[in-house]
Amino acid sequence: MNFPELNLALTAKSLTYFIKKEVERTSLKKVVLGLSGGLDSALVCYLAKEALGAENVTALLLPYKSSSKSSVDDAMKVVADLGINCHQLDISEAVDAVAKNNMVEPDKFGKSRLGNIMARMRMISIFDYSFKEGAIVLGTSNKSEIALGYATLFGDIASAVNPVGDLYKTWIFELGRYVGVPDSIVDKAPSADLWEGQTDESEIGYSYKMLDPVIFNIIERRKGREELLNMGFDDRIVDFVLKKIMAVH
Repeated sequence: MNFPELNLALTAKSLTYFIKKEVERTSLKKVVLGLSGGLDSALVCYLAKEALGAENVTALLLPYKSSSKSSVDDAMKVVADLGINCHQLDISEAVDAVAKNNMVEPDKFGKSRLGNIMARMRMISIFDYSFKEGAIVLGTSNKSEIALGYATLFGDIASAVNPVGDLYKTWIFELGRYVGVPDSIVDKAPSADLWEGQTDESEIGYSYKMLDPVIFNIIERRKGREELLNMGFDDRIVDFVLKKIMAVH
């Protein structure tokens, strides 16, 4: 509903060109990114490999002890398919040390605080690796989650270059399938992989398919509440998205 189709071929070509030029202008050759086993980071791996060659792309797997075991398996499918470099670093001890020092308790904020520590610890690891290797950090956050504030400041939204930052999640699904991301990754529920069974849509309360048309019309077409309701959108979703966007921006 009121959501445009993406020119997949042109978008893939444009984003690979964008990655190539952004890296070249730094006089560096290599990129590094966190590969979670989810669709967003997998898509960026495929685009980066096309832009720079497999030898110049490194994926870091950064699981926590409560992360889904299948996420590592899915991440390795991407590594094997593309032939890119890969290193795995368990962040459990580092995260637990910060959580203990900050007295993170299992109260109503405890899980969220722990999730934010995980996201920031992953990015600390990625940026440290990039410094060691002389590589650019690629981001993997999409426009839908950024607009809703479903991202961690100085965590998963931190990067030097974010190739998919202007793509809504609906488009990410389509583009991922187009460039050859394995079906098992494209078809599974989106997740930040913070703990076993955690998914974006269960936490947000609505699917991206329901949210994206509303987000698009607010951000791209500057539609207000009454206009959105007249277009046929559910008032609960409209109010939810407006509240989230206003809180973030």
